[in-house]
Amino acid sequence: MSIRFENVTKTFGSRAVLKDISFEVNTGEILFILGKSGMGKSVTLKHIVGVMKPDTGRVRVDQEDVTSLKARELFKIRRKCGMVFQHPALLDSLTVFDNVSFGLKTPQYIQSLSQPLSPDEILDIVIEKLALVHLGPEILERLPTELSYGMQKRVSLARTLAPQPSYLLFDEPTTGLDPITTRAINALILDLSKKLKVTSIVVSHDMSCALEIADRILVLDQAQILAHDRVDEIKKSKDPLISAFLEETLAQNLE
Repeated sequence: MSIRFENVTKTFGSRAVLKDISFEVNTGEILFILGKSGMGKSVTLKHIVGVMKPDTGRVRVDQEDVTSLKARELFKIRRKCGMVFQHPALLDSLTVFDNVSFGLKTPQYIQSLSQPLSPDEILDIVIEKLALVHLGPEILERLPTELSYGMQKRVSLARTLAPQPSYLLFDEPTTGLDPITTRAINALILDLSKKLKVTSIVVSHDMSCALEIADRILVLDQAQILAHDRVDEIKKSKDPLISAFLEETLAQNLE
């Protein structure tokens, strides 16, 4: 099982966002995609789930060519790929239980099962996924507005975990969070990746987070891959941009 980009190019008008990009994410790996704003990090994630199509090249998930699939065929890919957005994006009018169980009740998900889940089975799944993000059943009937922002992020992650994806795709998961909550979310990403044996791709601009939990780091710059290597090798890089990221991380740690 893997995610592979093969010579992917994506342009918006005359601007190339990705230019002949090739890389592979191995099973069970935590890959951080780093880069300055506007360097194609989130665009890369959107290609994995077929929200965007490359101008040229191929994106493969478990050997399946995502770029050739029609809209209705993409569900099986999207079920494998749980997307965690920058903001919790919970439905404020629904309880925590209804938010976390939302994906288990969609027609597409139900059709993928040999038989529908019973109400008790859905409840068990919701409680199990909340426990994975260190939340208890006492919040099941609360509304998102009754929770702290950090708890909302955890509920959002539990919702993503409910359909049991093979891949977790995080888009700037710690943006806007305080340092303590940031460390907690990073610890969750690491813990879930190892405990559930899922493959995680984390889009971020935070080198400190990447150095702490990543197996590999991919750096995008000017529409191309500047580096793609293990953390210990990235630390040795003499590239000016990567050095700047590392120096900023060191300065933050000294504060």
